[in-house]
Amino acid sequence: MAEKEIVVLAYSGGLDTSCAIRWLQDEKNLDVVAVVGEVGQEHEGLEKVKQRALDMGALDCYVIDMREDFADNIVAKAIKANGLYENKYPLLSALSRPVISKYLVQIAHKHHAKYIAHGCTGKGNDQVRFETCISMLDPSIEIIACVREWPFKARTAEMDWAAEHGVPVPTTRKSPYSIDDNLVGRAIECGVLEDPWNEPPSDIYTLTVDPEKASDVPTYVDIDFEQGKPVALDGQKMEMKPLLEKIGKLAGDNGCGRLDMIENRLVGVKSREVYECPSCIALIVAHKALEDLCLERELLHYKLGLEQKWATIVYDGLWYGPLKEAIDAFVASTQTYVTGTVRMKLYKGNCTVVGLKSPYSLYDYGLVTYEEDDTFHHEAAAGFIELHGLTASNWAAKRLVAGAKEGGHVPAIFTDCE
Repeated sequence: MAEKEIVVLAYSGGLDTSCAIRWLQDEKNLDVVAVVGEVGQEHEGLEKVKQRALDMGALDCYVIDMREDFADNIVAKAIKANGLYENKYPLLSALSRPVISKYLVQIAHKHHAKYIAHGCTGKGNDQVRFETCISMLDPSIEIIACVREWPFKARTAEMDWAAEHGVPVPTTRKSPYSIDDNLVGRAIECGVLEDPWNEPPSDIYTLTVDPEKASDVPTYVDIDFEQGKPVALDGQKMEMKPLLEKIGKLAGDNGCGRLDMIENRLVGVKSREVYECPSCIALIVAHKALEDLCLERELLHYKLGLEQKWATIVYDGLWYGPLKEAIDAFVASTQTYVTGTVRMKLYKGNCTVVGLKSPYSLYDYGLVTYEEDDTFHHEAAAGFIELHGLTASNWAAKRLVAGAKEGGHVPAIFTDCE
């Protein structure tokens, strides 16, 4: 008997990927190697998930702790880039997909696997992110999108199929919501959230306290940055992973980090999404404030546009693409002097910057003060203003002359203020 081809499956242990093991074995005649990624999500115990895959007949199941890699090489870059999709969303789901994809490809190479499979739906963004990242890391690997291919589309039909084919359906707390979570937050959708008129129920949140019920006493925290990367809280040096966990707890306990938004998915659908992202929101607010202090005006303004492009690229699954790589290089160069301390006030849902200091601060007291020690050359302003507006004032004068030659007709721009 010919040896079967191997497929590496991104495995969570839920209904879809549990069915995928059996489906890949029965319908595709493939041997399955499962990969479980620990990226900081809630779980029942990943060794139990591994055993479930082995009990289903998987050749092997790798449980890989990706959290430090995720924090150091993905989240840190997102903070430096102030990565907010549509200027709001800190990309938590999109950020975990590149690191998971990298390990899927590594395991595929280890087993000389021809295929990688996933359990993403055909309506979401994650199918795009996984498949694009995998294809950029190794274009020769073929992707099997189980949920897009198998015949049962309704969840009830899938559960019936699971029962018929001996797939143990994981016992989980019944919930109408779809949850995706990792080290930096949670994404919550479905159920009553599908109607944008409905206020999110209070029971959907686990990382953030209701701002109305948060402490009446604000929490202050000093965040140290070195070259754009957060490195310490209240003077205590920390690696990226524990720092994210601690600032996330502080912010969440004060009700900070909730988002309720209409999001434009890559696949063309507008979706209502609710997020809890206390760590990234607090750190990006702090980082942006430090950049305001340390970056020259033209550089700061230009970076704002590239930040939006960076966030869109990452949201669209192009983490390993050449444009993302080039923008990363630009962002890294901008962070050379983004070093200093930001004091944050966390209070009833608000992350507010209340103090800034940096050895590379471009803030000059002498230039901005109105007191006796003012060093600003006021007499230079008149000439500056004349030259600054010279082209516009010259244009205005010529338009007025042209209007007079046309029988007194003056463009509306010159008459609206009369």
